[in-house]
Amino acid sequence: MMTQLESAREGILTEQMKRVAEEEGVDVEELRRGIAAGKIILLGNTRHEDVKPVAIGKGVRTKVNANIGSSRDCADPESEKEKALQAMEAGTDTLMDLSTGGDIDGIRRKIMETAPIPIGTVPFYQAAIETVARGERLVDMAPDALFEVIERHVLDGVDFLTVHCGVTLLSKERLEAEGRLMDVVSRGGSFHIEWMVSQKKENPLFEQFDRLLEIAHAYDAALSLGDGFRPGCVADATDRAQIQELIVIGELAQRAREAGVQVMIEGPGHMPVDQIATNVLLEKKLCNGAPFYVLGPIVTDIAPGYDHITAAIGGALAASAGADFLCYVTPSEHLRLPTPEDVWEGVMASRIAAHAADLAKGLPGAHEWDRRMAVCRKQMDWKGQIREAIDPERASRMRASSLPEDEDVCTMCAEFCAIKKMREAGFVDHDESA
Repeated sequence: MMTQLESAREGILTEQMKRVAEEEGVDVEELRRGIAAGKIILLGNTRHEDVKPVAIGKGVRTKVNANIGSSRDCADPESEKEKALQAMEAGTDTLMDLSTGGDIDGIRRKIMETAPIPIGTVPFYQAAIETVARGERLVDMAPDALFEVIERHVLDGVDFLTVHCGVTLLSKERLEAEGRLMDVVSRGGSFHIEWMVSQKKENPLFEQFDRLLEIAHAYDAALSLGDGFRPGCVADATDRAQIQELIVIGELAQRAREAGVQVMIEGPGHMPVDQIATNVLLEKKLCNGAPFYVLGPIVTDIAPGYDHITAAIGGALAASAGADFLCYVTPSEHLRLPTPEDVWEGVMASRIAAHAADLAKGLPGAHEWDRRMAVCRKQMDWKGQIREAIDPERASRMRASSLPEDEDVCTMCAEFCAIKKMREAGFVDHDESA
């Protein structure tokens, strides 16, 4: 079986490529060339039945991911199903199941049954939890146990896997030599470092990378090369540990593409506004244009409860500079496991950021959407404005809370509405088809 990457290199237009090209409004040959070059990935594990293929990368719409999943203290499968439904209704493109509590296999499978969109996971989480559940120490986990969980996830149909292959002994030394305010905040990164320190051995995902490639290739699961050294506060951004990991990941990405495995790169994290474009440029240069998947970035550390906003600011800037995939952040980031309501807010904030970036990128359809909204506002067409809103239900609820449906103004300006005054001054609508 050929992967999407291998098919693209052979000049084969797969059904998934044709479907995505039509949905994105892009030329299918351009899409194929992007996949062949490793600048676009097309998510869709061959074992994930009826999954909607999603393209991530250069020249296609900026995509949004929503993280859900259980914890030790909140491990209700029905709650995770509700979060998945909320995320999809809000318009997420993909989901990641980051479960660390309860029946992890069962929760993942329930989410996959619920959501016909690409699903990602971090297999190391489950491998660590199962090791401890067997009465063993995490630091004594056998590499074979980790690879068994990875294969289990792929066989279940997981479409992309976050794997922290760049957390190496050399990267750890860079961290120790430079020092950080918050050290490592990635769960996967911290697990790997603890294991390496105790075992005095190299990260098995780095050492046995070819084994990982074989598993991913078998069912065309994409690798998301995780950023175990992502900065956890703006003070730690763009330091030597982060860049050392990125160098390693770039080399591994090249090996993955040579093996026919689709790959994307994960990025920070917490980062001040003035460093975002530089980080996107570094990733694109060091990883030969591979799609860039960023968490936020969160642009300030002082806004717990509002980190969906700090992340949306960073996401819009990162994507307009060339990032391709935004991992949402919810209002509950740094505070608690998100509720379904938090999931909705996080997805909406990230979608707004992604669309703002697509306007800057000049992607097909982006400006047309904003133009349709502007026309409705010019015509004082309130039903049209609600229809074109990214969250029509919320827009409708706010509108209905203040004025009767047939009013042609809102309570902000009432009869002093600027658009209404311009009409009264004799200005007419332009031909909106021009």
